[in-house]
Amino acid sequence: MTSTRIHSLKDIESLSQATLLPYDTALFPGFTRFDLPGAGATIHGVIGGNGPPIFLIHGNPLSHVSWHKIAPSLARDYTVVAVDLRGYGDSSKPAGGDDHSGYSFRAMAEDIVAIAKHYGFTRFPVVGHDRGGRVGFRLALDHPHLVSALVPLDIVPTHHVLSNVTLGWGLEAYHWFFMSQKAPFPEKLLCADLDYYIQYKLNKKGVGLEIFAPEAMKEYVRCTTPEQIHAVCEDYRATVSVDFEMDKAEFGKRKLACPVMVLWGSNSHCGRHFKPIEAWSEWADDLQGCDIPTGHYPQEQRPDIVYKAICGFLGQQHA
Repeated sequence: MTSTRIHSLKDIESLSQATLLPYDTALFPGFTRFDLPGAGATIHGVIGGNGPPIFLIHGNPLSHVSWHKIAPSLARDYTVVAVDLRGYGDSSKPAGGDDHSGYSFRAMAEDIVAIAKHYGFTRFPVVGHDRGGRVGFRLALDHPHLVSALVPLDIVPTHHVLSNVTLGWGLEAYHWFFMSQKAPFPEKLLCADLDYYIQYKLNKKGVGLEIFAPEAMKEYVRCTTPEQIHAVCEDYRATVSVDFEMDKAEFGKRKLACPVMVLWGSNSHCGRHFKPIEAWSEWADDLQGCDIPTGHYPQEQRPDIVYKAICGFLGQQHA
C-alpha cells in the first residue's frame, strides 16, 4: 500500500498501480440493486464487490449512477455501496416538514446509517460528490465511530459557502438561492420544461455534456420528475436554514475525527471561487488534497484521476 500523501496532481499520477477497468455500458456489472428502509425514507442503491465496505454518495441533480465509471474498479478491493439520496433517483421522496428538516444533511446521513446497519457495516470510508459530500460531512461529524475516512469532491463546507458568498460564486451557483425559495415558486418554473432544465443544469461552463455517457444521461433525464424537483428544492431549503444553523452552532467547537482528502475541479465554481484546503482546514486537522483538471463532475469527466486518488488515500490508512 502507498503512503504518499496527496497534495498535487503529480502525487495522484504517480499512483500507477491504480488503473480503471474497461468501460462497460451496463453501468454496474455484477452489482445487486436494493431498496431498503432508511431513517424515514426508502433508499435505492446498488451493492457489489468484495472486501471492506465503502459508501459512494452522489450530488444534485444526479443519482447513484454518477459513480458508474469508478464503482466497478473499486469493487475489486471493496464492497461498494452507491445510494440514491432521499428525494433523488429511485429513492422515496418523503415530506420535508414545515422546517424542511426531512431533507437536512443529518436526515440523509441517518439513511446511510440505516443502510450500513442493515449490511452489518460498522466502519467505512465515504466518498461524496456535491450534496453527497455534505451528507458525508454530517455523517462523519454525527457518527465518528462509523466513518474511517472522508473524500468530498468539488465542495467546501456549507458553513464556509454561506459565510463567504461572492458575486462570482452567486452567479454560478444561483440555484442555491433560487431553489430555496418558498414552495411552489421554483418548482413551477423548473417543471415547465424538465428536459431543458436537466440539460442546462449539467452543461457546465467550459466542460459541456460530452463527459456524460449516454447511458448515464438517460438515467438523469428519467429521474428528473416533478417529485424529484420538489425534493431537491426541499434539500436546498434545508441547507440555508436548519443545516446552516447546525453548522453555525458547531463551528469552532467540533472537528472531523477522520482523515479527509478533498479534490476539486480547477474548472469548477468551487475551484474558481474558493480555496478548498483553507476552507476544509476549519473542520479537519488531518487534511490533504488538490485541484484536478475537471469541472464540477470529476468522477464523470476524469474517473481515472478520481479512482487513483481514492485508492492512494485509502491505501494510506492501511500502510
